[in-house]
Amino acid sequence: MRSDKTKQGVERMPNRALLYGTGLHPTHIWRPFIGIATSFTDLIPGHIHMRSLERYIERGIENKNGTPFLFGVPGICDGIAMGHLGMRYSLPSRELIADIIETVANAHSLDGLILLTNCDKITPGMIMGALRVNIPTVVVTAGPMLSGHVGAKRLSLVRDTFEAVGRFKAGEMDEEERRRYEIEACPSCGSCQGLYTANTMACLTEAMGFSLPNCATAPAVLNKKMRIAYESGQRCVQLVKEQCLPRDIVTKDALLNAVRVDMALGGSTNTVLHLMAIAHEARVPMNLKEFDTVSKSTPHISNLRPGGDFFMEDLDQAGGIPAVLKRLKEGKNLSEAQTVSGKRTYEIADDARVTRDEVIRSCAQPYHSEGGIAILYGNIAPDGAVIKQSAVEPGMRVFTGTARVFDSEELAMESILDGKIKKGEVVVIRYEGPSGGPGMREMLSPTSAIVGMGLHTDVALITDGRFSGGTRGPCIGHISPEARQGGLLAYLHDGDTIHINIDTRTLEAELSEKEIQERKEKEKLIGEKVQTGYLARYAAQVTSASTGAVFRRPGGSETEKC
Repeated sequence: MRSDKTKQGVERMPNRALLYGTGLHPTHIWRPFIGIATSFTDLIPGHIHMRSLERYIERGIENKNGTPFLFGVPGICDGIAMGHLGMRYSLPSRELIADIIETVANAHSLDGLILLTNCDKITPGMIMGALRVNIPTVVVTAGPMLSGHVGAKRLSLVRDTFEAVGRFKAGEMDEEERRRYEIEACPSCGSCQGLYTANTMACLTEAMGFSLPNCATAPAVLNKKMRIAYESGQRCVQLVKEQCLPRDIVTKDALLNAVRVDMALGGSTNTVLHLMAIAHEARVPMNLKEFDTVSKSTPHISNLRPGGDFFMEDLDQAGGIPAVLKRLKEGKNLSEAQTVSGKRTYEIADDARVTRDEVIRSCAQPYHSEGGIAILYGNIAPDGAVIKQSAVEPGMRVFTGTARVFDSEELAMESILDGKIKKGEVVVIRYEGPSGGPGMREMLSPTSAIVGMGLHTDVALITDGRFSGGTRGPCIGHISPEARQGGLLAYLHDGDTIHINIDTRTLEAELSEKEIQERKEKEKLIGEKVQTGYLARYAAQVTSASTGAVFRRPGGSETEKC
């Protein structure tokens, strides 16, 4: 065992003495050491219940004669960090979390890992760290929140709070209704109720075989989640005995299964960044074009919020991710792969039952013939841009508008809420990319305000930033190269004509090469927004969104591919 380095032999007497100092019984010393990386915090509703899950994981580890050790990682709630300086730290925290997992697991020579996680950048960050150290690992995502209610109306965070801001500003909601929605939209612990980034990443983690069946969709408040936590602790000890390693699980086929499930569900665009970053740590080649190739061949079969009206609890009741795998296998859209459960993906699919056909449709009768995400290219985004096409109204799949250019999210938000954005315009938000932001902030506040004010069928938004999984409408993010790195986005002017065509996968400014070159010669890029601290270091090290916004390797270049 790896942990023998810290406890075997007479020369390790001081090490053992310190371990006894933690309260260990002598029988614990010679068992496998299993680290439980937990992102418990009182700051995030998706994490406040993790103390009970930690106990059940510990019980499972002890039951199979392992020795559990808890250690913490930081967590950021994107919803609370949204719309201000705090959002600059969200995506950078992914790299920080990966570093912490690597550091603790290697410093203490742990034999295995349980990753107790739930939100946005925390899940991929933990997975990235586990892939670096490559010791047996099981992921436990802590589960989604239940839907809120006002009378018989079901509520979710994005549609009934973020988008409600725009409706309130437009006079469509009075103060009493606004107050009730604010209090009732998030009624329990758990990650926000729709297919936003946290829940999408939970689903994809299960789809790639890194967590036990039904872990992703089991609501946070159910005792089913506790049993999954217990079984995950048991399985991790068994994986240590079998020496089944993360890179044995996260293979190319497993990653493609995750992309297929992403497309079938219509998940968050953030998953493009995270799956490429995970592939990078797994040492599996993956590029942006593969997402579009899979999207074109994978039907969209489940329509959850924000694009649809179903909630995560509906997906769980319909059979969860095993049922989605079953549908994909029936449609010949699934690869056979190993999972941490001991079952292979085909076996999980065959054992599953679809109990609500309206929630998980067959591949022959999908909501849309293509998957939820599309990758666009053109002179604005020669290296690619990302859109959640399943959340776009049919009439906005092809759109031509005039540019309204803003050098930050705050400036754009001010104009949107002041009613200065008009029908037929394309809101351009730039200098919000990985290095230019820095941190590639999510634009849920402006996109939700546009929807709330009823402009999402007449106005588009493009940015080198990114979007929450809760974003809907014709919103294009991850534009690469970003403005700070000299992409055309930096040289767009108010009034420029912009053409968006999701069907042909194009994003173009109506500018000649001569005009573009003249602007580049005359206009200067905006300098670094942050000069000190972690964000300054992040801006100096991060690569393009088109490569997953990972840190460049020592000696690597800005265009380094995963």
